[in-house]
Order: sequence, then C-alpha cells, then structure tokens
Amino acid sequence: MGKAAIATPLYISVAWILMVSYQLFTQVAVVSVISYIGLFWPSGAIWLSSKVNVLVFIYAFAWVFVLSSAIPSVILGKERSVLVQFFVCLILTFIAFLIQDTLLIYKGTINNHMFTIATLFHNPFIATGYLLIPYILMLIIDIRSRKKRKKEEQLQKVTAAYIESAKAEEQKIQEQKH
Repeated sequence: MGKAAIATPLYISVAWILMVSYQLFTQVAVVSVISYIGLFWPSGAIWLSSKVNVLVFIYAFAWVFVLSSAIPSVILGKERSVLVQFFVCLILTFIAFLIQDTLLIYKGTINNHMFTIATLFHNPFIATGYLLIPYILMLIIDIRSRKKRKKEEQLQKVTAAYIESAKAEEQKIQEQKH
C-alpha cells in the first residue's frame, strides 16, 4: 500500500505530461517526418501528406494505448476491475484535455513555451524518436512481462519438483517404517 501511495502521483504526473505532449506535438512530429521523407521519396511524401490525419491518429492512439494499459496496471496492480481501470483512464484523459484547454485559454507565456518546445520536433530525427517512444515502451513492457512470466513458470516447476521430491522421500520413510 505504501508503494502505491508514492507511485500513484508519480505515474499520474508522467501520464499527464505524456498525454498533453502527444496532443500538442504529434501533428508537428508527423509533418516533420513526412517532410524529411519528401527529400528522398517525393511521391511517398505526397501520399503520406494526404493521410496525415490518419497517421496522427495512429501515433496518438499508440500513446493513449500505452498510457491506458500501463499506467492503470501499475497503479491498480494485476487484480484490477475493468470499471476502475476505465475510470482511471477517463480521469487521465479528462486531465489531459483540461490542461490543453487551459493552455489555449492562457495564450501567454505558457503557450509560448509549449510552441518553443514544439520547434524541436521540426528536426526529423527528434520527431522520429518522439513518434517511436510509445512503440519502444510497448516492447519494453512486453519483454518485461514475458521475462516475469518465465520466472514464475520456472518457480512453479521448481516448486512442483520439490513437492514431488518431498512426497517421494516421505513415501520412502513410510515404507521403511513398515
């Protein structure tokens, strides 16, 4: 319980930052990468430019998917209710939209700082790295869960072997007594 009390605000803060950032920066990053592709493959860039909204949706969905699956599982643990997970995701989404609306209302220095950060994504390499982050996180989560599952399976095998050995020894002792 103590770990969850400390980790929950941290994870919610990280989720908030990532959800706001994907809403603000994904479009810029996708357009930047498409422009860079245009230098080497103009016809591909033209086709991708006509699909920019779909690409932005796919990358934004990747962020939402990672956040909505990883963050609640860390906060709520393995044994979580679907309704509780839904409400956690809903709250995270609501907070992201609230912050985005707040930034739109206060078009002053906060917004200028955000747009200054957005200029970083005009670099195609930074933009590509940013767009790859959710997929890298998915791979890391998947690899870690597979390793954890393998360890649990090995532990179960060792435990089963130990129990079987103990039963055999106990049976030997019983046979020797008779």
